[in-house]
Amino acid sequence: MSNAVASDALTLPASELARLDARFPAREVAVGGGAVVSVRECGQGPAIVCLHGIGSGAASWIDTAALLAPQARVIAWDAPGYGTSTPLESDSPAATDYAARLGALLDALKIDSCVLVGHSLGAITAASAARSDSRVRRLVLVSPAIGYGAPSRSEARAKVRTERLATLDELGIAGMAAKRSGRLVSDKATDHARQWVRWNMARLNDRGYRQAIELLCNADLLSDLPPPMPVRVACGALDVVTPPAACEEVARKCGVRLELVDDAGHAGYVEQPQAVAKLLRESLAG
Repeated sequence: MSNAVASDALTLPASELARLDARFPAREVAVGGGAVVSVRECGQGPAIVCLHGIGSGAASWIDTAALLAPQARVIAWDAPGYGTSTPLESDSPAATDYAARLGALLDALKIDSCVLVGHSLGAITAASAARSDSRVRRLVLVSPAIGYGAPSRSEARAKVRTERLATLDELGIAGMAAKRSGRLVSDKATDHARQWVRWNMARLNDRGYRQAIELLCNADLLSDLPPPMPVRVACGALDVVTPPAACEEVARKCGVRLELVDDAGHAGYVEQPQAVAKLLRESLAG
């Protein structure tokens, strides 16, 4: 693949970029200490706050957000070190560090109650925030990553850290997006979904991604779940990254049943936004 072809494969059509800017515009929110968080927002009503995974960004929520906008104020952040969001200070930040930045964002946006949605690595931050922030009235974990911080996962932790860093060093961000983004969707994914997943991954920042690798390696979602509260756990039925069997363990620990999103892989809300929007709409009403 030539560089020109590779570059073209990582872009979105101009019409899609225009739709993103018009329907889910980005802005920077000052959160104190000179730090900013980049967010995308649409709609009015009760707040739904969406946290993306390690290989994505705020823009990935556009189709789900557009479906929810008539009933809710949908806010998606670019995690620290993603988009134009200020990275965290530590090279090896903990879930509590990300949760603290999220809390500062909720302060700045004057949100006093929300449904908090965490996808993949975002589930780790969401769970940590829900433990300590009473503004989180409901928690939704979508294809949650459980992390590798448990003592029993020490060998896997070392392997994952080494492999992810080596892949980043070997391929770079653009190379990862071109060669690895396909794993996040199912064989049933549309070209539209594949384009969005590739484009979001191609926009990662080196430092933010390295920090996120450390979060993934050091976190232990199963031991960091909040006390009993309204929770829903969902997973793409065809997810090969956080497969249903792994997500079932999270659901069981939360005392709820796992909800499967049909015809969807790991990026289920990109592949099947209608199904995920329905789940979140129900969470608002519940």
